[in-house]
Amino acid sequence: MMEGVFLKKTGALAAAMVILALAGCGIDRDHTPIPEGIPPGPGTPLPVIDLDAPGRTAVQLRGWADEQVDRLGIPAVALEAYGYAAAVLARARPDCGIAWTTLAGIASVESKHGTHRGAEVGADGTVRPPIIGVALDGSPGVALVEDTDAGALDGDPVFDRAVGPLQFIPETWKRWGVDANGDGVADPQNIDDAALTAARYLCTSGGDLTSEHGWRQALLTYNQSLSYLHTVRDCAAVYSVGRRA
Repeated sequence: MMEGVFLKKTGALAAAMVILALAGCGIDRDHTPIPEGIPPGPGTPLPVIDLDAPGRTAVQLRGWADEQVDRLGIPAVALEAYGYAAAVLARARPDCGIAWTTLAGIASVESKHGTHRGAEVGADGTVRPPIIGVALDGSPGVALVEDTDAGALDGDPVFDRAVGPLQFIPETWKRWGVDANGDGVADPQNIDDAALTAARYLCTSGGDLTSEHGWRQALLTYNQSLSYLHTVRDCAAVYSVGRRA
C-alpha cells in the first residue's frame, strides 16, 4: 500500500510528493540480502557513451537499460535518464561520484519513476500527464510557499506546487533546471532534464557522495527528513543488487 505524504522542507524542494513504498524498499521479499550502509551501492556499471552527441544522448544507454528493465521494474527511458545524469556528473564533477542508483531511489520515492497516478514516461522523456503536487498553502504537514512563477509550471497563481517526476518547486527549477535531452527547453516534467538537474543539485549540496557524510548531507538538503533519507537509501540499495524496489 502506498501513501502520498507532503513534507516540509527548506532545501531544493520546499515540499515534495513522497510515495512511501516501504514494503518494496525495506522488506526482503525474496530472501536476497539488501546491502546495508551509506551510500548505497552504484549498481550495474555504465557503458562509455558520447556525452556530446546531439539530441537525446541518453538513448545510447538503451541496451544497458533494456538488460535491467525487467529486474528493476523501472521504465527504460527513466533508467536511461538516471544513467545519463550520472555519466554527465562523472565528467563534470568527478569529485562527486553520484551513482544512478541514488537518482533512481529518489525518483522511485517521489513519483514511481514518473508513473504516479497513471502518468507515463514518453520516448522523449516527458511525463504525461504532468505530475503536479498539492498546493503549498501551509495546511497541516505542508510548507507555505506562495506563488513564484505566476503559475507557469504548476498552473497555480496563488501557491507553488512541486512539479515533475523529481518534484521540484518552480523557484528551485528556475535556478537549477537544465536541458538534458537537447530539445532546447529545461522542462521539470521531462525525466532527462529532471534527473540531471537533481544530480547537479545533489553534488553541489553534498560534495563527495561516495562518502557517508556527503551522501547524507545531499539527501537531507533535498529533503530534510531522516525517514525520507532511509527510504531512498533502501530503494537505491535494492536497485544496486538488481532487484525491484
